[in-house]
Amino acid sequence: MAKDTRLVYSTDPALNKKCAKCKELVSECICVADVDVKTYRFIAILRIEKAGRGGKIVTVIDRLPKNELFLKNLTTLLKKKCGSGGTYLMDGQDGVIEIQGDRREMIRQALAKEGIQSKG
Repeated sequence: MAKDTRLVYSTDPALNKKCAKCKELVSECICVADVDVKTYRFIAILRIEKAGRGGKIVTVIDRLPKNELFLKNLTTLLKKKCGSGGTYLMDGQDGVIEIQGDRREMIRQALAKEGIQSKG
């Protein structure tokens, strides 16, 4: 099948399967496969940002594996340890966690307890 065409109708059930994430046909799926966290080697980069947030300071943890379940669980853990709000993003090729406020010391300790190396 050529790249500039799109399947409209088929009686073959194998061709009609849809991806669970993007809801596209499996043959036209654009999803990126999740990274296995256990085999993926990474060092989390910590920094604070203020630009574009109305003067509020946010601690950003960058270069994390792009695995939604891992990011969700780590974000929940860090939010509870820091006692503040936050979110996770899966932009580009890496995962990013944002925690409200300058909480770098608490985050460093929590990451070390989880066995994750960090810089910054």
